[in-house]
Order: sequence, then structure tokens, then C-alpha cells
Amino acid sequence: MTWTITFYSDKVEAETLALPPGILASFLRITELIETFGPDLGRPHTAPLGQGLFEIRAKGREGISRSVFCTVKGQEVVILITAVKKANKLPKRQMDIARKRMKEVQSDE
Repeated sequence: MTWTITFYSDKVEAETLALPPGILASFLRITELIETFGPDLGRPHTAPLGQGLFEIRAKGREGISRSVFCTVKGQEVVILITAVKKANKLPKRQMDIARKRMKEVQSDE
């Protein structure tokens, strides 16, 4: 069974698709792998963040981005936020936003 990837909002989708070309190509390749094999790919593609959150780790010549996602109702992956990596960890504020959005999408199930 294949997985579906959706975005929390049009804004998150636009931010993700506006990634620099090399990073975007990596992101799209990883999402194709997720659609085929599921979100539990492991490093270097995906990694658990705890509390039901995971990240897609996309790398390109321009740097690294992280897209935080969760799974909902069966075989759906929802991209909650995307950010170009500037430090080892995502800022607490962004993690708080991701957790809030995860609660929203999972309560809609």
C-alpha cells in the first residue's frame, strides 16, 4: 500500500516548494521513498523527534532543510513545517508550532 503526503496548509506547501533547487530535489526524492516504503526510512532521510513527530532531512549544495511531519489516519504523512537548517536543533518555537499542528490534524481524524 502506498503512502500519501499532504501539507498542513498551502503556506507550508509554498514554503517547502520554495526551498533552494538542490535541497528541493533531495526533499522530493525522499518523499518519493516515503510514498513507496513508508515514513520510517531512518537516517539520513528521516529521523524521529519524539512525541509522534519526525523530520525529513533534505540536503543540497545550498545547505540542509528539515521538514517536520506526523502520520495520521492510516497511510498519510502530513508535513507540518519546513525550515532551512541553521543549527543542530530546530528552535523551540518551531517545535511548539509543529506539536500544535500535529494535535490539530490528529484530532480531525
